[in-house]
Amino acid sequence: MGEGTSMKKHLCLLAACLLLALPAFAQTADEIEALLNSDAVTYAQAARFALDAANVRVTAETSWSTNLWFEYAAEQNWLPKNVAADDTARLDGIALLLMRSFDMKGGIFYSLTKSPSHAYRELKYRDIIQGRVDPAMVVSGDELLYITARASSQAEEGN
Repeated sequence: MGEGTSMKKHLCLLAACLLLALPAFAQTADEIEALLNSDAVTYAQAARFALDAANVRVTAETSWSTNLWFEYAAEQNWLPKNVAADDTARLDGIALLLMRSFDMKGGIFYSLTKSPSHAYRELKYRDIIQGRVDPAMVVSGDELLYITARASSQAEEGN
């Protein structure tokens, strides 16, 4: 197979992935732009984005400015204990939110504890979280978008 054919194949695959990902996230362009411009997202922002990406419907009337998404995630134990809606989100907390909202199964330690640290390790093992990162790291908007898209993709593939 020639180099040109391989490149076309990769471009077609990339285009297909982008087209499949578009309807998965129902946020508006303004909401996405606000996330991208954020150096540190809150747990309320993360819950809004992750739950919507996972097709979790809280109410038909939920808007970006409400904390209903956060409250729902907290009630479901999808967030670390003792966090507030306006707290800056940490990577291990985002990992737990994604594992729970996408109903991803994990290894034995995650299955037993459902803890943020084991959720972080599970997503690191699955290569959803990449690079040299720390579980206590603050998550920016673009990192949240990237990690959520990877989690969504793996969840669609069947964990």
